[in-house]
Amino acid sequence: MRGAVLHGPGDVRIERRDDPRIIEPTDAIIRLSASCICGSDLWPYRGIDTVEDPAPTGHEYVGIVEEVGTDVRDIKPGQFVVGSFFTSDNTCEICRAGYQSSCVHRTLMGTIGTQAEYARIPLADGTLVATPEVPSDEPVPHFLAASDVLGTGWFAAVAAEVGPGKTAAVVGDGAVGLLSVLAARHLGAERIIAMSRHESRQKLALDFGATDIVPERGDDGVAVIKELTNGLGAHSVIEAVGTQESMMQAIRSTRAGGHVGFVGVTHDVQVPGDELFLGAVHIHGGPAPVRRFLPQHVELIANGDIEPGTVFDLALPLDDVAEGTAQWTSAGPSRPSSGSDDLMPRTLMRRRGSGGDDDPRRRRSSTAQAPHPLLPAGLDDARPGNRRTRSQTVAASTPGLASQHGGVPGGGPRPG
Repeated sequence: MRGAVLHGPGDVRIERRDDPRIIEPTDAIIRLSASCICGSDLWPYRGIDTVEDPAPTGHEYVGIVEEVGTDVRDIKPGQFVVGSFFTSDNTCEICRAGYQSSCVHRTLMGTIGTQAEYARIPLADGTLVATPEVPSDEPVPHFLAASDVLGTGWFAAVAAEVGPGKTAAVVGDGAVGLLSVLAARHLGAERIIAMSRHESRQKLALDFGATDIVPERGDDGVAVIKELTNGLGAHSVIEAVGTQESMMQAIRSTRAGGHVGFVGVTHDVQVPGDELFLGAVHIHGGPAPVRRFLPQHVELIANGDIEPGTVFDLALPLDDVAEGTAQWTSAGPSRPSSGSDDLMPRTLMRRRGSGGDDDPRRRRSSTAQAPHPLLPAGLDDARPGNRRTRSQTVAASTPGLASQHGGVPGGGPRPG
């Protein structure tokens, strides 16, 4: 089969890899319908994380079940399935507590690689969730988002104790940050503050349910959050970037007794002990237990209640995965893909900054097109579907890099 392999910094190639086969009786083999590039893929691509040997890439995926092992009971050949970036048996004590990403038998799907035509899925019954029926092309990007970024954003909101009557703030305007806004809206937050300086992402945040936009970052951003909350800070703050600045911005924006949910893949983050002690805030996060939320998310997407795939807006064939990765790391403007109406940092799937109705809480019915995700065989285009903007100086459409794991404070070109 064809699959992506990372050989070193800046060097990802499509190569012929061995076709996957059943190894354990709990395995399944799926034919991948869609995959994508995640921001965490960019750390080794840029040489920030060490690459010692060629390794397969990709950990987000949806597809059709081709074959199952003899001990697989719930997943059947022919089903369309969504899986998490960590496999899980969903029966161990940790899984039963809702932390499937820390399953005692987990496997990181990135070590198997889902930027490919086929993949072996260990612990299929505990990892995969089947859709009610094989979907048409249109909702495939939405199901793909449920494989990682939707569940990660949702977990961040749950970890931050978002709920009715509360003010939530989101640090980071990448795919996870934007879908944290969607999750906060679904969980009933009274006020949702999206911290973003990129116009197209601001529009999408409003469409997902944000009530306020704050473009300031760092201490200036903290000051604005305090100003909007009577000097107290937000009840719930989501950190979706993973840098020192974003973590401190999140902690300092939280009121005493409030909660921080952090899901940005951390790099060189050190929290001063005195601030942690005197801040009196709860901090919870880590790798999101996407499998905990998958049944709910599959149902919401199948019913058309949410459309998380609107965070994708560039499609490339599998053979162009190297180009897609390289484009995402560039700071230049993007080449618009078919049907795209704005310019964004380049990724395998460009984020689509779409306008919304006057009331962002009304579901979108726009017929504007967003192209399909990466497909081995290709799919037709997918069709995804203000309140108040507190903005002193909102940047025009000149965003810096933001990955699926968060926008970088200051618009810098680091992956989140």
